[in-house]
Amino acid sequence: MSFAQLPLSPRLQQTLSELGYATPTPIQARAIPLILAGRDLLAGAQTGTGKTAAFVLPLLETLLQSKVDAAVRPIRALVLVPTRELAVQVYESVERYGKGTGLSCTLVYGGVSIAAQVEALQQGVDILIATPGRLLDHLRQGALTLSALRHLVFDEADRMLDMGFMDEIKALLKQIPSERQTLLFSATCDDNLFALSKVLLQSPELIEVAPRNTTASEVEQRVYAVDSERKVALVQHLLSIKGWAPALVFSRTRQGADKLAEQLSKSGINALAFHGDLSQGAREKVLQEFRAGTLQALVATDVAARGLDISELNYVINLEFPHQPEDYVHRIGRTGRAGNKGLAITLFSPEDAPLLAKVEAVLDTRLPQQWFPGFEPDLTRSEPTSRRNSKGAQKQRARRQALGNQSGKAKR
Repeated sequence: MSFAQLPLSPRLQQTLSELGYATPTPIQARAIPLILAGRDLLAGAQTGTGKTAAFVLPLLETLLQSKVDAAVRPIRALVLVPTRELAVQVYESVERYGKGTGLSCTLVYGGVSIAAQVEALQQGVDILIATPGRLLDHLRQGALTLSALRHLVFDEADRMLDMGFMDEIKALLKQIPSERQTLLFSATCDDNLFALSKVLLQSPELIEVAPRNTTASEVEQRVYAVDSERKVALVQHLLSIKGWAPALVFSRTRQGADKLAEQLSKSGINALAFHGDLSQGAREKVLQEFRAGTLQALVATDVAARGLDISELNYVINLEFPHQPEDYVHRIGRTGRAGNKGLAITLFSPEDAPLLAKVEAVLDTRLPQQWFPGFEPDLTRSEPTSRRNSKGAQKQRARRQALGNQSGKAKR
């Protein structure tokens, strides 16, 4: 199938041609016709598969076909995203694909002046891209209304749930017409997401372009067993000696990201931290440096890195496994995008064994450990941590822990 075969207007077809896009990705080929037909959708697609264009293009087409009073220009489409970085990327996609359509798009997110956003909203908006918290601020201040909304998109819906946005989502739904088209896009699918879909969607179509919670086939995954106190030295070696840079390096905490970036800098590696404690201006400056290739390492937390779209990123290094196994899928999904090859390195110490087991249960595959020459773990210090190796045992352990957490929450 080619884009020319999709029912898109000549204006959009011309833009796609100018951008050099001839063939839609699998998620685009399946989602675009369904969205144009007005169907609700739950779509599971890995990062880097073109999912943004999969909903932006049909939204633009639908809005072009439904004329409104240009002087009023009510908000007809809303795209909710979990982070500021993702909001900016979706906005850039709308601007790129919507060139010459006359449709307007505005960004609403926290960390910047609310007055400037109010002024933009007063000009009239066709497509609004927003993070939930700041959108609620505008609604409470009466700066906008969603009474004319016809299309609601949740991008990275799983992350919104992980970040605790459920209360904000419920508050927003009270101010949105029930007669609407709703689209949920997610890199991972779990029971919480399916529960949300039952609340939001009407007779939805389900699209999964890859087996649930799998990683991109273009990403080579390696787990290096190393003593915990030698992890930083190994990261330095991978970046400076092996030349596996520029790399996106993950740390579980903001403090850990700051510390690692400082340690790397002291060793002569150009590295900066990237997390939620930074101002929006500082975050944008760090990203600009990384995209320009002046940084060897961007040390990020899971929340801050969600939604990052960095082209030609070949290396991801995990200082440790994340607490949430689904975050592992998102982490390594930063590389191996759009058919490119990628290498994802995770450093493993005995204390990481429970987290490794969780990740293997979610992926339904083993991640064999190996030693990096010169950084072999000292096996005489303590007995190696034993792990039951069957996939079934891993799943049972993960399930028992999840159920235990749920029961614990219920008691509090």
